[in-house]
Amino acid sequence: MSRRTAFFSDELCFWHSAGMHALTLPVGGWVQPPAATGFAESPETKRRLKSLLDVSGLSRQLLQRGAEPATHEDLLRVHPAHYLERFKALSDAGGGELGSEAPIGPGSYEIARLSAGLAIAAVDCVLRGEADNAYSLSRPPGHHCLADQAMGFCFLANIPIAIEAARVKHGLRRVAVIDWDVHHGNGTQSIYEEDGEVLTISLHQENCYPPGYSGAEDRGRGEGLGSNINIPLPAGSGHDAYLQAMRRIVQPALQRFRPELIVVACGYDANAVDPLARMLLHSDSFRGMTALLHEAADALCGGRLVLVHEGGYAEAYVPFCGLAVMEELAGVRTAVEDPMLAFIQLQQPGEAFAGFLRDQVENLATRLG
Repeated sequence: MSRRTAFFSDELCFWHSAGMHALTLPVGGWVQPPAATGFAESPETKRRLKSLLDVSGLSRQLLQRGAEPATHEDLLRVHPAHYLERFKALSDAGGGELGSEAPIGPGSYEIARLSAGLAIAAVDCVLRGEADNAYSLSRPPGHHCLADQAMGFCFLANIPIAIEAARVKHGLRRVAVIDWDVHHGNGTQSIYEEDGEVLTISLHQENCYPPGYSGAEDRGRGEGLGSNINIPLPAGSGHDAYLQAMRRIVQPALQRFRPELIVVACGYDANAVDPLARMLLHSDSFRGMTALLHEAADALCGGRLVLVHEGGYAEAYVPFCGLAVMEELAGVRTAVEDPMLAFIQLQQPGEAFAGFLRDQVENLATRLG
């Protein structure tokens, strides 16, 4: 079944860079950053995803949109003024290290505002009924950013900024955020850990990033106690483990919570060839997880589903994972075939490890009730 799917992007988001020069020209103004910056978080995975949507013909079946940058007022609902001032001053001065593993370049503050603005517009579009679902190709990403601290390539908390804007504009209350980026969504968790009206669920590689973090025991605090769920999976977990976690933990949690909107922190770095993790997902894994959330959204919140781009660093493979998600969102299959799918399917865990993974998921599901 085809759906009205909106896709939000802006070429300027690909111009955020921690690199300071292109050849001998200082980056900034009209000088585009080089693709190879030495950092894993480069523009190429996102640009190549957008290119594959275009050449596959899928882009023509999407509502393609841009957005205005998030306003200062939008940012202040999540981030304190002193943090924003420090971010802007460093960006204006040409860049540097804003936080832990969070280098910025000239103009990064304005580009980060645009990245957040795309997420705001995607949520707004769905809540207004202009589209059934939406995807925001946000860059830089946001799910590691704390209220007052950048980390892990993230400088503004894109999803919380979009949620808080929607609360003001639309009276939105109950929101579920599902984070399937391979790294823990620590920023989103931190911002909402005392808010019982935002359910945060993170599926991530155990002990990967932040280093040594699992999170299985973290359930939120105060009024938010019970509204935070972490699903740490061992390195080497593959397709079946993720789909089982979605069915046994994520879907039941959504049914109990009954959100008005589901937002996904959509990282692709759990794919089998990502350089920053050791999971074994493929394009059909992301297609399947998207389908399960569509099912939940249709049953619980009128189909309102928004995906916001996060990590994923395998330049050649992320586009196929992203295309699978977009095909599922739009209810359209293109002629594109994933050239890595059969190979990755052969690499899935053997029966002994697969049984261990099933037990891990079942044990966590039992503990969570």
